[in-house]
Amino acid sequence: MRLSVAVRPPAGIVRVLGELPRTPTPGVSWADPAQWLVKLRPLGHVPERLFAPLADALAAELAGAAPVTCGLGPATRRLGGQWLGAPVTGLEELAAAVFEATAGLVPVTHPQPFQADVVLARGRVPASLAGEPVAGEWVADTVLLVADRSAPGRPLFEDLATIRLTEEPRDA
Repeated sequence: MRLSVAVRPPAGIVRVLGELPRTPTPGVSWADPAQWLVKLRPLGHVPERLFAPLADALAAELAGAAPVTCGLGPATRRLGGQWLGAPVTGLEELAAAVFEATAGLVPVTHPQPFQADVVLARGRVPASLAGEPVAGEWVADTVLLVADRSAPGRPLFEDLATIRLTEEPRDA
């Protein structure tokens, strides 16, 4: 099962993203709003026996972590020629904590600099689709362990664990 650790944009941000143009383009598949997540760490294919240990590790690492202010924008961007994304800022420290919590269970095999985006389209994304202004802000107060159970033409994400960010003091 493909898993990710992610935050989900709230309804107001989904509305902002939904107002962006979705020009029909050969070779480009536009994401369904149900697919609009901001991945803190894509985990790839993970055996089911690791689901509970991952949830426990995330809960322990993020216990007492503060909610995070996320910024959307300023414009859509092309990612590797294969994706169109709306950049999200403010998640760098949270993503580092997620990597710390999960690396012992799911090793990092392809290290890359952290980059947060809501993926809007996939395929052969031409450069001309990028650059649409987009802006918004929200407070992420929940981190999710998400299973991607999608099939062609049928996006389906299941939240396996929900970790609330509460800014409670950690036990000494």
